[in-house]
Order: sequence, then structure tokens, then C-alpha cells
Amino acid sequence: MSIEIPSSKDVAKRLIAEPGKTFKLKDCATRDEKLFDDKHTARASCEEDAREIDRLQDILYAEQKRALLVVLQGIDTSGKSGTMRSVFAYTSPLGLQVAAFKKPTDLELSHDYLWRVHQQVPRKGYIGIFDRSHYEDVLVVKVRGFAPKDDIEKRYEQINQFEKHLTENGTRILKFMLHISPETQAERLKSRLDEPHKRWKFNPGDLEDRKLWPEFMDAYDDMVERCSTEHAPWYVVPSDSKSRRNAMIARIVRGALEDMDPQYPDPGWNAADYDI
Repeated sequence: MSIEIPSSKDVAKRLIAEPGKTFKLKDCATRDEKLFDDKHTARASCEEDAREIDRLQDILYAEQKRALLVVLQGIDTSGKSGTMRSVFAYTSPLGLQVAAFKKPTDLELSHDYLWRVHQQVPRKGYIGIFDRSHYEDVLVVKVRGFAPKDDIEKRYEQINQFEKHLTENGTRILKFMLHISPETQAERLKSRLDEPHKRWKFNPGDLEDRKLWPEFMDAYDDMVERCSTEHAPWYVVPSDSKSRRNAMIARIVRGALEDMDPQYPDPGWNAADYDI
């Protein structure tokens, strides 16, 4: 029996935060079974897409003309690392650039906030993955009051212009906000305490951020509404179900690479002219 898998366009249309429209996370589900009605279908879809992403990335690498940047943003335990492991399970490390943005160093703080980010943008031919991103500077920085309100207010348009600069210079951008419920976060935090092999992931500071859940959701509302643009829209991914989350993102990543349609370059010689 064949498995019915939604098209990448159908998935993108369902998840996109329409540029220029009012946005509220409370209107978005954290679990959605309409695109993938069971986990078996979701896993099969992700497996197929992950293999095709590897094939297309190989051509992108050979072409050396453009890049793809995948931004993964979400509250603690939303599944950024799990998404990477599944969606890019077969992609050669030679064609990937992964950057995890943590607390800025003293050197990074001595520059403008986008300085450290621009250095991690993928080279032509590569897929870049951001585990957190420049959006931390309108999320945790905003909620925790690490910068003046007037400075943060300017950053939304600065980020939009930064991303427009990247897209106009050959970098396609896909931005995924991994949306989970507070109940799911509680379960996942508890598993980090209960399961020895997960304890290294637990950070007591995550509990402090959890106390500020409403403030973080408000910050995400502003982030998505003000920075979902035609050149780099946000996709809000229901992420309570890990397998469906992975499948949705894999569908959109594969669709973006298919739209880019990378081509192997002309080597400049005729294979028939050589006899080995």
C-alpha cells in the first residue's frame, strides 16, 4: 500500500507565517496530525526526504554558486538538535556548516550583535544550519533586559535588511520556529533529569526561562510578525510530535532545494576524449 505524503508546497502553505499579517502563537497548534496522520508515515517521509536532501546538496556543492541557510529557533527542548539529526541524517558533513549560538563571548560583545552571525553564514555550495541564531537578540536579550529597549526595537528591521542582503547574494534562507506546549516542555525537562544519558543536556537556567514562558511567547510573537518577510518567511512548526516535526521540516528543506534546482557544472572537457 502506497503512503500518501503531502507535497512540500502544501506543508509550507500550512506552516508559513504570512508576511505582513498579524501573528499570535496562541493561534498556532503545537500538535498537528492533518499533514501526517500517523508517525509511521511521518518517519517514512522524513527518511525519503533526508536521502534526497543529501543528493541535492551534493549537486549544490559541485555547483558552488549558492547556499542554503536553515535557521532553527525555539524554546528549550523544542528539538533543534533532534531536527538536525533526522533531516540531515544522510547529508555529507563535507557539505554542512553548523553553528550553535550560545552566550556571546567578550570578543563577540565588543562588536555589533550581527558580527558573530555573519561569520557563520554558509559558503557557496553549502547548507548552513543555525542552532539558535541572530534572533536571540530579540528574544532572550529582550526578555532578560540585556540591552536597552530602543536598541532592541531597531533590530527587527536590521535583521530584515541583513537577511535581504544574504538572499540577494545567493543564500536561500529557511526559518523554522519549533512550537511546543509548556506541558511538552515539562515532560522533556523531566526526562533529562530521569534518564542518565540525557542529564548532560539539563541546565538549571532552563527552569528560570520556563518561569518567563508568557514573556518569551510575546517575544516570539513580535519576532515572527515583524521578521516574516517575502525573502525570508517564518515557518511555525508544531513540535510536540518529534516525528511529525522532522517530517514537516524535511519536506520544506527538500522543496527549497528542488526550487533552487542546482546543476552539476560543465567540467570544460569531453569525457569521450579520454581513454583510461
